[in-house]
Amino acid sequence: MNKLYDVAVIGGGPAGMISAGRSAELGAKTILIEKNNRLGRKLLITGNGRCNLSQAEYDIREMVEKFGDNGKFFFSALSKFGVKETVAFFEERGLVTKVERGGRIFPASDKAQDVLDVLIKYMSDNDVTIMLATDVIDIYEHDKKITKILTNKGEIIAKNYILCTGGKSFPGTGSTGDGFEWAEKLGHHVTELIPSLAPLSIREYWVKSLQGLTLKNVELSVFQNNQKKYSLFGELLFTHFGISGPIVLTMSKEISNLMKNGEVKLSIDLKPALDFTKLDNRLQRDFLKFKNRAFKNSLDELLPKSMIPIIIELSGIKPDKQANSITREERHNLLGILKGLNMTVTKVLGFEHSLVTSGGVNIREIDPKTMRSKLIENLFFAGEIVDIDGPTGGYNLQACWSMGYVAGESAVITYI
Repeated sequence: MNKLYDVAVIGGGPAGMISAGRSAELGAKTILIEKNNRLGRKLLITGNGRCNLSQAEYDIREMVEKFGDNGKFFFSALSKFGVKETVAFFEERGLVTKVERGGRIFPASDKAQDVLDVLIKYMSDNDVTIMLATDVIDIYEHDKKITKILTNKGEIIAKNYILCTGGKSFPGTGSTGDGFEWAEKLGHHVTELIPSLAPLSIREYWVKSLQGLTLKNVELSVFQNNQKKYSLFGELLFTHFGISGPIVLTMSKEISNLMKNGEVKLSIDLKPALDFTKLDNRLQRDFLKFKNRAFKNSLDELLPKSMIPIIIELSGIKPDKQANSITREERHNLLGILKGLNMTVTKVLGFEHSLVTSGGVNIREIDPKTMRSKLIENLFFAGEIVDIDGPTGGYNLQACWSMGYVAGESAVITYI
């Protein structure tokens, strides 16, 4: 195989599919190359199979801030194809969307497959050539231009190339970091790659007994050397190895960076809406209300049932002690646990468990207005391969849609 195309897109994830569709929509003869035997494998597992396709944050500046120090790079692409344009793109093609708690945008059907179907049809309607089960073996460059790519099915030559190979997270879906090697071969610098939006492994033995328990409206604080570094309010989930859930995933990158300098401790405030005094008053009322009950039976209105035995054990109060005989000292010790359930992080789980890769192709080497390489004139980047990542909640997929759409459009404009 040795065909000439206007645009060749490498990678059949969200950014790759929308960029291929957009370039073909503008009249470019476009080919999309995917090493898996099907498109969008990682997309299908996002949002637990429901696909949290974006975040209902329509203020561009607010959206950009969620991406941290590198967020400004994202401003131009988001201005051209933002949340409003993304939702319109899918709804115009028959996908009804809905907004859930926290501004998370999902397909109304709760099926990631429906999102994928829209993208596949978008490409099909615009005559994108799709090559599945196709491994890119090498990329050839001469005089600051890619001349061809070699695959297991032959050579492909194009006027412009878009690299959308994703990161290293969930390697089982095909995200194995190949694109970073190619980018470096072409002269680009790749910043440190670390798992982001990843669960945490916890040392304390009692965590395993809470597996499956979700805590809502709690505050998680991160400490190092007895100094509070971060805190976040929201929802977390206990797992067989530690903790996960939105607030845990969001802080995992910061925790990973902290662990390079020593041990990291966590503290969960189970009742952040109540200060120490108000919670103390609440406990006293409950103990009075259940004065004839054993301590172990007096916390039902305060805590999830599965958590009560753990809290009792940590408090040191005898389970069968009558509620109205609990001393002030015992009560205050219990309060300390409720306002600060302490844990020790042993590990931020690796790429096989992380939702996103933090790090990537250095944004200083990419034109944010076009997603074009500043080093290779016919190369463009989009998606997770770029050094930009945001919190959980649809932010990272929005980055893929925005960068992919702009890259697909720019790859056509530059050769016309």
